[in-house]
Amino acid sequence: MSYGLMRHLACMALMAVGPLLAASSPDLDQARKLYQLTDYESSLAILQSVQPKDGPALELIGRNHYMQGEYKKATEILEKAVAADPGNSEYELWLGRAFGRRAETASPFTAAGNANKARQHFEKAVQLAPGNMDALSDLFEYYLEAPGFMGGGLDKAASVADQMAAIDPADGQWAQARLAERRKEFDTAEHHFEMAARMAPQQASRLIDLAKFLAKQGRYRESDQSFSKAEKIAPNNPQVLYARAEAYIQQGRNRDAARRLLKRYLQAQLTPDDPPRAEAEKLLKKASGG
Repeated sequence: MSYGLMRHLACMALMAVGPLLAASSPDLDQARKLYQLTDYESSLAILQSVQPKDGPALELIGRNHYMQGEYKKATEILEKAVAADPGNSEYELWLGRAFGRRAETASPFTAAGNANKARQHFEKAVQLAPGNMDALSDLFEYYLEAPGFMGGGLDKAASVADQMAAIDPADGQWAQARLAERRKEFDTAEHHFEMAARMAPQQASRLIDLAKFLAKQGRYRESDQSFSKAEKIAPNNPQVLYARAEAYIQQGRNRDAARRLLKRYLQAQLTPDDPPRAEAEKLLKKASGG
């Protein structure tokens, strides 16, 4: 083999592994750690110097903007991530989420367009990875909540619920509960929420879902019992603290307890999966009469 051909092949090999090397660079790893600690500003500062701006770097930049509430910036960056790796289900999912938040915060003139883009990207995420439960869950919620002229519908939601059940029976029960609740079939909804909790006895989130449902039905004692069970499973879990405080405030009761829960929440080590600190601060202000 000639030296020229060997050099050409070596260059081709470097080009092939380049994105992989960039995706695992120390700077990118540190930016990911900061993102997980919800220090989005510091994560973005590191990402400014990461080169090349490949799919993983672009997605993380987009997620940071999303978490900061900069949804337009998030969509612009995440569109570049999708263009860099059009077969990536996670990139499509986060782009859908960003368009969804733009729809929620946009004027009536642009909301429908952004919502339809969100749906399209959720559908694409599921198409690319039918087992992506986060994508299935977001697509289910979209179909459940959106009107028909925006591509929503209970029949579509029910179909996605069946897909979820085939992968995770507890998630399937949760989806059936949400469908029954939307149809105002409250006894059926309660049954499915209870089944989800039984199928996943170590997941506090299942008991949170049941507790929130019971609270909306005015069954506060049972709701509190479900919250207490969730806290036993996951002591000091931020999501339990936040959900219980939020339920109290929505019900106009136990405001002192709600304030204590929110203060504990704000002192906890949060992750991007937890409600933002800004939302907890708003709730605390509301609980304090602000």
